[in-house]
Amino acid sequence: MEIITHTWHWSVAGFLIAAVMLLLNYFGKVFGMSSNLRSLCSMTGVGKKVSFFDWNWKSQIWNIIVVVGAMFGGFFAVHFLSDFSNVNLNPQTIIQLNGMGIDSPKGKLLPNVLFGNEIVQSPKMIMILLIGGLLIGFGSRYAGGCTSGHAIAGMSNFQLPSLKAVVGFFIGGLIMSHFILPLLF
Repeated sequence: MEIITHTWHWSVAGFLIAAVMLLLNYFGKVFGMSSNLRSLCSMTGVGKKVSFFDWNWKSQIWNIIVVVGAMFGGFFAVHFLSDFSNVNLNPQTIIQLNGMGIDSPKGKLLPNVLFGNEIVQSPKMIMILLIGGLLIGFGSRYAGGCTSGHAIAGMSNFQLPSLKAVVGFFIGGLIMSHFILPLLF
């Protein structure tokens, strides 16, 4: 069990991602998570009113199964296969987070102030989640895909728009973590 519960070497994860990408390419499929939002909206019949959602969502059932599998797999991994004793943060990072009022994980995967049950009682956190979700949804649609679609699928297929999107994701992440996050907390 220790092999499963502890972190894997990057080459093992990289090999598994490459194998999945080769299989998807072989079967003519394109990996991406945000495209499932379009499929889910299309399932509801909203395509009759909005042309963007008028498409054959049944051709994407395989991708919806991937999302459901990722959710169940993530739940199973966190609750049954996790050993958080190997989550080591840099002490300087813990000091910076504490300065913003964010508790260190202390053996948990995520800090409670950002991911605990108490966030639904804070109007500030609800607004942060709503605005963040709106920006992520708009950004993934504007960029033509999400981070997984561009960084994994697009980059492995040598697509220049995906390279541009990934560079933008990293720049946005750096701006967020160094300039905007400290202002929010």
